[in-house]
Amino acid sequence: MKVVAAALLCLITGIIVGYLVGSRFGVVPSAEYERIRTEYTSLKAAYDKLSSDYSNVLAELNVLKKPLKVGFIYVGPILDYGWTRAHDDARRYLEQIFPWIETIPVERVLEADCPRVIDRLITEEKCDVVFTTSFGFMDATYEAGEKYPDKIFFHCSGYRRRANVGTYFAEFYQLYYLNGLIAGALTKTNKIGYVAAYPIPEVVRHINAFALGVKEVNPDARVDVRWLFAWYDPSKAREAAEALIAWGADVLAFTEDSPTVVEVCEEYTTKRGKPVYSFAHYSPMLRFGENSCVSGQLVRWEVIYADILSKIRSGYYTSKNLENVDYWWMLREGAVELGADYGVPINPKFIPILKGKYMDHPEFGRISIYDLVMKRLEQMSEDTVIFDPFTGPIYDNKGSLKVKPGRRMTHDELWTIDWFVDNIIAEVPR
Repeated sequence: MKVVAAALLCLITGIIVGYLVGSRFGVVPSAEYERIRTEYTSLKAAYDKLSSDYSNVLAELNVLKKPLKVGFIYVGPILDYGWTRAHDDARRYLEQIFPWIETIPVERVLEADCPRVIDRLITEEKCDVVFTTSFGFMDATYEAGEKYPDKIFFHCSGYRRRANVGTYFAEFYQLYYLNGLIAGALTKTNKIGYVAAYPIPEVVRHINAFALGVKEVNPDARVDVRWLFAWYDPSKAREAAEALIAWGADVLAFTEDSPTVVEVCEEYTTKRGKPVYSFAHYSPMLRFGENSCVSGQLVRWEVIYADILSKIRSGYYTSKNLENVDYWWMLREGAVELGADYGVPINPKFIPILKGKYMDHPEFGRISIYDLVMKRLEQMSEDTVIFDPFTGPIYDNKGSLKVKPGRRMTHDELWTIDWFVDNIIAEVPR
């Protein structure tokens, strides 16, 4: 571009010199003069444009040389082996694939401290982008967007957005439903337990999806829930798991950011002579329950983070156009995966058992539970998402019809759900 600009400058200079020489030694006809002046004006405009383009390219190159500083705010410890660990695994992966980012993680942040931490990341660490990774950080993130209008924020699992605040979530309900199919087939007591963190729509949605899977395979089974009112509390999780086992549950699922429930089930299975089966949550947990962890829900946050940061870097996302940016990515988008470990949809020890259990299915006829799980997994992974577990008729546990036959619940309905389906014997705390 420098060479072209220099050539144009020389040409313009030549025209001017030629004109001056012509003026000195002879009269230039008026028509020729107008032609030269028009050509000069045109060439000068082209030169000015090239010069401006060159300046813009230099400015863009300088921006690209500057690393994109990205802050991550976590509610739990990085080594919780659940929710926070999964986010941080993604953060570290991003640093490997994107040499143009620099990340600053902050762990164990209380909801009340979130505004202060955001202030520090923006004013002291000079972050360009901040990800807040807990539902309870929603209001603080939204308010930070108002306070720092030239910065970009993304909040995980929330719904409040503005021009510089987007939202994102890797949704698990499809996987919980698949795990419910397995749980319904494996239970011998028809009592299945769920250890739950908080009674927010996300957790209620996942419990319901799990229970719907249970019901599809085993209409006689019932699901009970124990609430922790904490995201990370291994001691409370152990207490809740053991209480459900004492009630008679022989299969447990959970939402809590440690492998504690899996460890409890492994202890009962291998040391107490009482098999209790479980499912991994967010991170690979097969090594904590080789004899009892059947499958699980695994997340690939890096898929979402990479998409967001690439679009910020390219200028597609700015601090002016995020008001309608809401990632709700599932199996189809590759943001979640079935399994107790990556690449292991079902613990190999349980595959023969599930292949040996059959049911008469209204849609597929005589089918093994293993094949049913794989069929539903395939249906929900397709571009058109042929099947959705939240398709009516669905009744709540008070007997009210919540979803009419054939209708799928909408995104907004699932995002605000506050009731349990009819095979759950617990209540949603108000």
